[in-house]
Amino acid sequence: DCDSTATLNLTINPSTTSSVDVTECDTYTWNGETYTTSGVHTFVSTNANDCDSTATLNLTINPSTTSSVDVTECDTYTWNGETYTTSGVYTFVSTNANDCDSTATLNLTINNSNTGSSSESASGSYDWGVVTYTTSGTYTNTYTNASGCDSIHTLNLTITNCDSTLTVSACDSYSWNDTVYTQSGTYSYTVL
Repeated sequence: DCDSTATLNLTINPSTTSSVDVTECDTYTWNGETYTTSGVHTFVSTNANDCDSTATLNLTINPSTTSSVDVTECDTYTWNGETYTTSGVYTFVSTNANDCDSTATLNLTINNSNTGSSSESASGSYDWGVVTYTTSGTYTNTYTNASGCDSIHTLNLTITNCDSTLTVSACDSYSWNDTVYTQSGTYSYTVL
């Protein structure tokens, strides 16, 4: 019998592990997989030495935020530093507390105020709404229009005093405005 010597040439290749912490907004794609929620995820593959390679992902998903508001205003509306004069849908994008997008939507309806003016002449007085004017001038009336907005109407008013008195002495009769008067007295005639 002879002694036999066996020789073992052994190479031990290590498995590898890695870990990464990631914070993202809304979604994150890692090794072909898309994640939408926070959690711990692992991926096992083969390393260069043909051993297991385990990667760990510590994932935090922060959500973006959205909001929407409906606003109806008269003439103008200021939102986030912008003044709007027409109806429309407007958006404002900023960063929320999680450092993700925050998109605010404004559904804006702009109703307009009205302005108008007119000129009137009247003898003695003029009734406008609940007010009677007896002197010439420029007057304004503020009211609410059908859209709920303040509206202003300007009245340029001329008041005339057309009354006149005629004193006449005549013999027997006097004819005035197609009427013959035969007795003394005070008579009036209205011209329309």
